[in-house]
Amino acid sequence: MLLSIQDLDVTYRGDDGETVAAAADVCLELDRGEVLGVVGESGSGKSSVAMSVARLLPSPPAFYPKGRILFDGEDILTMPLPRLRRLRGSRIGVIFQDPMGSLSPLHRIGDQMAEAVLLHERVSKAAAREMALEWLGKVRGGSAMEPEAWARAYPYELSGGMQQRVMIAMSLMLGPDLVIADEPTTALDVTVQAQVLRLMRDLRRDNSAVMLITHDMGVTSQMATKIAVMKDGRVVETSDDPAAFFAGPAHPYSQALVREARRMELHQ
Repeated sequence: MLLSIQDLDVTYRGDDGETVAAAADVCLELDRGEVLGVVGESGSGKSSVAMSVARLLPSPPAFYPKGRILFDGEDILTMPLPRLRRLRGSRIGVIFQDPMGSLSPLHRIGDQMAEAVLLHERVSKAAAREMALEWLGKVRGGSAMEPEAWARAYPYELSGGMQQRVMIAMSLMLGPDLVIADEPTTALDVTVQAQVLRLMRDLRRDNSAVMLITHDMGVTSQMATKIAVMKDGRVVETSDDPAAFFAGPAHPYSQALVREARRMELHQ
């Protein structure tokens, strides 16, 4: 099993010492070639769990009273930081919900992407830049800007959707074993969204795994090979058969999510 989350609690401690549980007793498994769709409304704890997989929550205030996150047999929560840094970007890719908060405003897009390659691959600067341009081309969609122009731009010169595509390219270009995608298509139009989903399907064919965090049940039905529903920090339903799940979810909360998704489809 590539990823095994076992009895995980994610808790935040405030300045006053009070604690708030973001997730409790979470158990999830994900293997190569699978796409796990983690669904639920905002505040359900799904992003806290996802960011914990790469240990990206600031600590403090976040801490883990119990549980393990095993990635290829190694516990992420007890892993030395140098080892964890080698995994991030190379074997674990993350597509963040807020790309502007993840891109340096002081460096050009091409330089940031090339640096990510150079950190993990023994290649020349020219080869790293070529890889960056190649991936900007893959996520370009219908943009009038050429990849070279994107590479010369600073993040503030790009729209939110373009920034998100840059983040997606940076996360996928090293061919990670696991991609954590936190609402990856929220800022994208329908055409570019379809293109990005195709790239993520390619990862699955390459035997990578995807942990897809979303409230979009339509994207989940297109992408997921297994589903986990979260409510109030807990997993309330799982399914290894998405078709059966959408035909007849068991938990009342899951039923409400599917009903609302169908209602929205009818009104589009």
